[in-house]
Amino acid sequence: MLSLLRRLLPDRHPLRLLWHRSKAFAAALRYGFPARRLTVIGITGTDGKTTTVGMVAHILRATGRRVGMLSTASIRVGDAVRGNPSQKTSPSPFVVQKWLRACVDAGCTHAVLEYSSHGLVQFRTHWTWPAVAAITNTAMEHLDYHGTMEQYRRDKGILFHMLGGGGTKVLNADDATYAMYTRIPSDNTITFAANQMADDGWQMMKSDISHLPSRISQLWASDVMSTPKETSADIHCSLLATRCPLRLPIPGAFNASNALCALGCAEALGIPLQETVAALASFTGVPGRMERIDEGQPFSVFIDFAVTPQAFEKTLTTVRQIVGPGKRVLVLTGSCGDRMKEKRPLIGAICSEKADVIVVTDDESYAEDPRSVMEDVWAGVDQSRTQAHKIFDRREAIARILALAGPGDAVILCGLGSYPIRMTPSGPIPWNEQEITRTLLREQLRSPPSDSRIPNSAR
Repeated sequence: MLSLLRRLLPDRHPLRLLWHRSKAFAAALRYGFPARRLTVIGITGTDGKTTTVGMVAHILRATGRRVGMLSTASIRVGDAVRGNPSQKTSPSPFVVQKWLRACVDAGCTHAVLEYSSHGLVQFRTHWTWPAVAAITNTAMEHLDYHGTMEQYRRDKGILFHMLGGGGTKVLNADDATYAMYTRIPSDNTITFAANQMADDGWQMMKSDISHLPSRISQLWASDVMSTPKETSADIHCSLLATRCPLRLPIPGAFNASNALCALGCAEALGIPLQETVAALASFTGVPGRMERIDEGQPFSVFIDFAVTPQAFEKTLTTVRQIVGPGKRVLVLTGSCGDRMKEKRPLIGAICSEKADVIVVTDDESYAEDPRSVMEDVWAGVDQSRTQAHKIFDRREAIARILALAGPGDAVILCGLGSYPIRMTPSGPIPWNEQEITRTLLREQLRSPPSDSRIPNSAR
């Protein structure tokens, strides 16, 4: 009966939302409303949530706090860490509340978690009472559920309303949501920007926030640089007359923005900026997010979870910046099935613009025909601008792109990150992109070299 009602009622029908709300309340009641005994830090956004949650948890642990963490990639309770088997950013409210109870029972004082837009609308993370709410960025994603970008951003904003007029908002001044979210009441507002600032100080955004009753603090970055192994920047704070040099042992200039968001969350908790910057110097990243794979090959290999056009733009721009002159960027790409068909050709087009070699392959098609998903991505590929290949079998595709790489090139495998399974029309199949890539690299290094740089092909 319940499954029949789900099929008959639209996703956002009041009765369906009432069911979600009731389920969330029952979960919180079942586990004794555990969030009341924790300081909860909530982070939402389109891209960068998982990395930023990892950064915040790392800062808290490095500065002596006992922490729980729930992200798309992993689940932490104190010192115990495991992968997230659901692969959902915001799982069932019973999973969320059970995890929060485990954090309390393990003596944690803080809990850091991702809040997805679906989870916010469906109350999966309700009754978590965040003290700090942060946004990384917003871009085109999940419009099959939210309908429009405006509605998508409003739904993300539910997290800030969960502050109940108190707590601290951490907002991205580079993002289109900045003016919208500044209007949501809170005790304090911390803003950050990686792109709008200059060395001579904070350039206020067009939005007038002087009327807001909350305390305003600003963080920004200058001199952002990225190499294949690290990212560096100077961090500025409106409350301090000094610069703090930041060194992240992970690549990706976009990680400067993620770091600023994490630093803002730490500032909201009263942790001095110098301590938080020092803590991030030992942050080694999150599995499947610009994760470097090194088996001694003469070129760089990264695995990344890029799934949106914006993420591909940032990731490929970063990879282009870190390869040497005259070297190539090679990208393996696909797209997820059963959602957002309109983004697929955009991904193909961005890869054509930013990469020298593209291999389009199967990703996660769910119930949709995987070859149809591939064709949608392929439709955006400009074969006059790039060397393009279409290979259905993902393992074969990875082997091919690794064989195409030469000394000094950079290969990036996008879409799956650290997912342990892939969803296909015939059901889930086990998957470990890191181990598959390492195995193929070792095989390649044992084999005699060959010139695999062939003309464009599609098969």
